Amino acid sequence: MINIIASRYAEALFQVGEESNSTEKLYNELKAVVDIIKENKEFADILKSPIVSKEDKKELITNIFGSNIDKEMLNFMKILADKDRLSLIGNIEQALKALINKKNNILEGTAITAVPMKEDEVKELQAKLSTKYNKTVILKNEVDESVLGGVLVRLGNEEIDGTVKNRLEKMQEQLSQVIS
Repeated sequence: MINIIASRYAEALFQVGEESNSTEKLYNELKAVVDIIKENKEFADILKSPIVSKEDKKELITNIFGSNIDKEMLNFMKILADKDRLSLIGNIEQALKALINKKNNILEGTAITAVPMKEDEVKELQAKLSTKYNKTVILKNEVDESVLGGVLVRLGNEEIDGTVKNRLEKMQEQLSQVIS
C-alpha cells in the first residue's frame, strides 16, 4: 500500500506536471532517479541517513542529477531532502504512476502463467479485459510453474483465477464434501 505522505507528494508533483504540461516527463525522470537510487545501495544509504545533513544531501543531489533532470524535478528532490522524505521516493513514484494511469484511464496488471505467453496472446487478453473494464488494460506476463496451466490475472485489488491449480483445488474440495 502506498504511504499517505507519499501520495500527497505525488499529487503535488502531478499538479506541477499538469500545469506545465510535463507530467509524463516528470514521471520518467522520477522513475530514472528511483532506478539509480535502487541500483546504488551506498547512495541510497546516504540519502536516508540522519547523520548526513540536509544541505549535504541537496548538494549531492545537485551534483549527481543537476544536469540530467528538469529544474522542477531537481527542486522537488531538494524539497524531499529538506523535509527528510527521500526515503519515500519509491512510494512517491508508484503513487505518481497511479495518478497518471487514472488520468489516462489505464489499468495495469499481471498475467501469471505456467509458461511465457506469446505477445499476441497477451494483446488478445488485454483487449478482452479492456472491453470488460472499459479501460485500457496493460498486462505484464510473469511465469509461475505452480499454476500448472491457465492464467491468473491480477488487476489492482482484483484477481481473476482461471488456473488449472485453482480448478483442481475446487474439485478436491467438492470431492471431499461428497466423500465425508
